[in-house]
Amino acid sequence: MKNYFALTFLIFWTCILSPCVFAQKSVYSKIDQLSRAVELKVIEWRHHFHQYPELSNREFKTAAKIAAHLEELGLEVKTGIAHTGVVGVLRGGKPGPVIGLRADMDALPVTERVNISFASREKAQFRGQEVGVMHACGHDTHVAILMGTAEVLSKLKTTLKGTVVFIFQPAEEGAPEGEEGGADLMIREGVLDDPKVEVIFGLHINSRTEVGKLKYRSKGIMAAMNSFKIVVKGKQTHGSTPWTGVDPVMASAQIINGLQTIVSRQMELTKAAAVISVGSIHGGVRNNIIPEQVELIGTIRTLDYDMRKVIHEKIIHTATKIAESSGAEAEVTINPGYPITYNDPGLTANMEATFERVAGKQNLIYMDAITGAEDFSFFQEKIPGLYFFIGGMPKGKKSTEAAPHHTPDFYVEDAGMLLGLRAFCNLVFDYGNQWKK
Repeated sequence: MKNYFALTFLIFWTCILSPCVFAQKSVYSKIDQLSRAVELKVIEWRHHFHQYPELSNREFKTAAKIAAHLEELGLEVKTGIAHTGVVGVLRGGKPGPVIGLRADMDALPVTERVNISFASREKAQFRGQEVGVMHACGHDTHVAILMGTAEVLSKLKTTLKGTVVFIFQPAEEGAPEGEEGGADLMIREGVLDDPKVEVIFGLHINSRTEVGKLKYRSKGIMAAMNSFKIVVKGKQTHGSTPWTGVDPVMASAQIINGLQTIVSRQMELTKAAAVISVGSIHGGVRNNIIPEQVELIGTIRTLDYDMRKVIHEKIIHTATKIAESSGAEAEVTINPGYPITYNDPGLTANMEATFERVAGKQNLIYMDAITGAEDFSFFQEKIPGLYFFIGGMPKGKKSTEAAPHHTPDFYVEDAGMLLGLRAFCNLVFDYGNQWKK
């Protein structure tokens, strides 16, 4: 009798749950089918954006093409956010969360050397100079992937739980001097407010990760970035009689050495990595004149919020005290910069099964944190977010042979974009299914 009741119970729940499981599998199959159907379009978009790149806050033609596509899909479209940003809103057929998906649009002042049919020949003005313009960081692929995601999800609208907000962001690489821009400005202009976005996903293609691979990690995945300027003021004098003045060049050299001891000797490096680099030194005009002042500029990279605060304090303390010890004076300015790109631990854990299903366990890599920075981090300061990497390197190539990002030889394969498209679509459906009002 016990076996009879147990069997009856099992049959009952099988009948109840089977349609749900079948329906879910059917959605995954449909996503794959639609993603492959739109792949050629995604590649064509990517080639167009790569051939006609635009610098930060100047993405006018890029934005117009994106907006036209979203309007054609029947989405609610907003333009002109943070200068050139575009937002599309897709409201699903079922109740659910508001999910943000983000792609960055801007290119870099880099002259392309890659021998491809859609190579950029564009020129633009940057800091008063004519420069080549190139998508040397893969933002062209990000835009094309998100446009494809919008098309796939719009065709699954009736089964979609909740609302998807497609955020096409300008100026990830930083706004031009004297201007505001990027994720921070989009947020201040209300991109997360109407509708109110609850969670956000972002991706980045990588030229040194093989096509088909997906890399992620919980918590800090990319570093906070802060630029700094140190002006060392001394007393100008003749180079033959340094004792009659105060030498800011010598003080600057000692400050540079002192800054390096902050990370190597004063930080708990087993906790998180950190980097302080001086990138430019300028002072003086003649070989026999000790100048009145020297300017140092550099960058700070940190992966822990407490360490970031301490390092900033120590940079100020080290520079001012070393300068003071030689009779000079140091003024330190630290730019607000970008926060840590911080993947919400709970969200990351909940989406790991999605990553494994989409990429395959053998292609899923739990990565180390990197000291590059991303302004997607501004979104993550406001709401839970998850940022991950997809491979763009040709299969079988060694990563040491692949050109890094921000270089004239940067290259990623078209084939790498399909994984990003499928990942975005699956994340939306899986998060919607986990959502509780």
